Amino acid sequence: MASESKNELVEFLVRRAFDPVLEARPDGRSEAERRRLEHVQTATREEIERFRRYGSAGEVLTNFRRDLDSAPARKVHAELRSLGLPTLHEVQAEFEAKARDLGVRPS
Repeated sequence: MASESKNELVEFLVRRAFDPVLEARPDGRSEAERRRLEHVQTATREEIERFRRYGSAGEVLTNFRRDLDSAPARKVHAELRSLGLPTLHEVQAEFEAKARDLGVRPS
């Protein structure tokens, strides 16, 4: 059950926040925007792998919350917003509700 909750939370983030970033195309963007897009896509792939490596749903929740306001995350979130792509803040309420529904507590 615990592993199932972790997978549900991670897949929620992948589907709602990360896939739109990875699926964004450079077509019609300036060279600077293309570079920013490439950077945020690389950061997003790394973030997905990091979330998948966490050992529990509680760790996923704790680190999600940390990522909302960490200095590196703030930079990436600013780049995402400038490109019109979703950030973790935009899925926060839904993610937190899902964690509550699954009975997940921070680690």
